[in-house]
Amino acid sequence: MNKVEPLGKEYSSHEVFGQLSEFADFYASLAHTTMWFISQGTKSIANLDTYVFSSIKGTLESIKEILSNGRINDSYALLRKYYDSTIINVYTNLYLNDHFNLDNLIVEHIDSWRKGTKTIPEYRVISKYIKDSDKIKPITHLLSKDKLYKEVRDRCNDHTHYNYYYNLLLNDNAIYLSDRVKTLDTFSDDLTAVFIQHFAYLFYLNDHYMMSTDYIDYLNVGMTPEEESQYWVSPFIQKTFNKWIKPNRPDIAEEIKSKTGMNLE
Repeated sequence: MNKVEPLGKEYSSHEVFGQLSEFADFYASLAHTTMWFISQGTKSIANLDTYVFSSIKGTLESIKEILSNGRINDSYALLRKYYDSTIINVYTNLYLNDHFNLDNLIVEHIDSWRKGTKTIPEYRVISKYIKDSDKIKPITHLLSKDKLYKEVRDRCNDHTHYNYYYNLLLNDNAIYLSDRVKTLDTFSDDLTAVFIQHFAYLFYLNDHYMMSTDYIDYLNVGMTPEEESQYWVSPFIQKTFNKWIKPNRPDIAEEIKSKTGMNLE
């Protein structure tokens, strides 16, 4: 059984594979640059998000591997996992931001999740908490101006739960399907949407995560950091902002820029 012929060159050379590699590299870099920030509100020594980002990197690499074998159905199940992990990441950051203070140095709700003694709330509860938050309302408003994210979520669920017979066929790499590449186009768009949503929420709430390592590097070698270097943006974040956020969601790009004190161009 030859899986190459049914898939074809148009499938194997699709831009989504480069996109997945690029997003995985982004999260790998983000895991590295955020590891120095303390997760206030937990007893974690390392930054809580560092391992979230590296885990997301792994999920994206898994999607690429499975998708390259023609398993679009399985890939959508992992895309839903990616979607969920980004929402959980936004939720934990937002919850810590809301509840950490001098009278509540350890936010047990999140630290218990970290320790593995309690589970995170179900998606419906998490999603509502995010949507109801005034701190990120401008981003929520922009993301909710159409039904895109509901449609992405529905497609992920359709594939995960086999809601349509055709979804099963998309997991068989040995049969010819005339619109297989078209489905890959949709997958690429859905992947982009999830990435943009995570980028928007994360950096709107934690704009210090944009900071380049120059400031820390100066301190580590005993030198005085250059003036205002704490506001410099990591090149990989600026590059991603220019390539993926500005062209696809200029409204979100402008909202992030209007709020941040970082030198985001």
